[in-house]
Amino acid sequence: MAAKKNKDQAVDCPVGRFFMDLEDCMGKQSKFFKHMTRSKVEFLKGIRSLLDARIDHYEKNGSKKTDKKMTKIKID
Repeated sequence: MAAKKNKDQAVDCPVGRFFMDLEDCMGKQSKFFKHMTRSKVEFLKGIRSLLDARIDHYEKNGSKKTDKKMTKIKID
């Protein structure tokens, strides 16, 4: 269960901090905040699409291993 946020709680993510500050200024019931909440969802969906594309890339191509082997070099 998510803990309730308070004003003293530190937020490392600048995007999260931005939305917390907006919530404090505008209130959760404002029309503006409702739009911002939807934009958070869209932002996260955009991140998810980037991750999905990267996962597909790795699943399709696999990790490219070379047949090169390490060679021990003696240094004087």
